[in-house]
Amino acid sequence: MGSERRERMRALGVRLRALRAEAGLTGAVLAQRAQVGQPTVSKVENGRMVPSLDVLDRLTRALGLDEATALEVRDLLAAVEAATDSGGPEDGTASTGVAVDDEVRSARLVRSFQCVVLPAMLQSAEYARHVFESAPGATPESVGRAVAARVERQSVLYEPGRESVFVLTEAVLRTWPGTPALMLAQLDRLLAVESLSTVRLGVVPWRRPVPVLPRHGFTLCDRRAVVVETFGAERVSVDSVEVASYEETFGRFERAAVFGGEVRELLLRVMQEFRDLGDTLTP
Repeated sequence: MGSERRERMRALGVRLRALRAEAGLTGAVLAQRAQVGQPTVSKVENGRMVPSLDVLDRLTRALGLDEATALEVRDLLAAVEAATDSGGPEDGTASTGVAVDDEVRSARLVRSFQCVVLPAMLQSAEYARHVFESAPGATPESVGRAVAARVERQSVLYEPGRESVFVLTEAVLRTWPGTPALMLAQLDRLLAVESLSTVRLGVVPWRRPVPVLPRHGFTLCDRRAVVVETFGAERVSVDSVEVASYEETFGRFERAAVFGGEVRELLLRVMQEFRDLGDTLTP
């Protein structure tokens, strides 16, 4: 990320944090009043996430800002969006999946659709390593920290009272980094996760037409937010109309997917194909 954009993100975050302190609110209380995830408040205040205008307006209303101060904060956001963006994240870590992970931790119901890369919460350590290594400016140290954090966050899959629904296209299972051995371990993890009572895993098989041509992945956190993933960034929206639209889209993919015994059979079939591929690649 370019230094200009980074500095403007920090300026926005510092100003919002100061306004929250002046209002005598904790981050958790502000998040609750604004109806956004607490991780979103933390990431914005620390200059690690650019909020949408809708999220910013929710925060300013929750803070009870007067019109002049609210305009000042909107101008800070406009300055961030106008700044030049060049290079990778400041600390060398990949930003892809971070907003998803943080929002997931604060949600009781998570529904994620992916058409290319496995959902962050289902990635094995080695798969995640390849995801983070592909980011511009990644270093071995930053990648190691990011992988460790991602694996730690996955503990939420095992917590009672949570429900996670993942829907993938079959292309996700066949878009592989590294080696066939890596994908065999990854698919084995999917089989293990699929057996959890807190998780539903579905796959839209290639033999079925997709109900909508997928352009990107997205994750719904409860019924309050959607994290929309693009090639270079993630955008968190709490706009009720947009969330409802993504809920409807997720439902269409969910109805096209296979679950239970059918998805286990598909995973085992793909695993055998990776074994065969590994044999052909062995000298």
